[in-house]
Amino acid sequence: MPKGLDAETKDEFIKNLTENLPVLRAKLGITQAELADKIGISRQTLIAIEMGKRVMSWHMFVTLTLFFLQNESTKMLLPAVNVYNKELIDFFNYESDK
Repeated sequence: MPKGLDAETKDEFIKNLTENLPVLRAKLGITQAELADKIGISRQTLIAIEMGKRVMSWHMFVTLTLFFLQNESTKMLLPAVNVYNKELIDFFNYESDK
């Protein structure tokens, strides 16, 4: 069974993605409104996260990570900014105890 991620580790992943969110968006050429619409949140919520006035939830982190992994121009950036690494891959890789 893969081990879980503690709150501190999740917070670090969230911090890294939050800091790099404007760069990742720019790399795709997507506006705040377009990204917010894609992941199902309001533009105001996304702006507050990018400005550091609101903390991204773990659920939102997972959603954004999946979104950026699905786009070739941002896929390779995620490991470089420590948003997607072996620890996170191992966490999401489920193997039964069979």
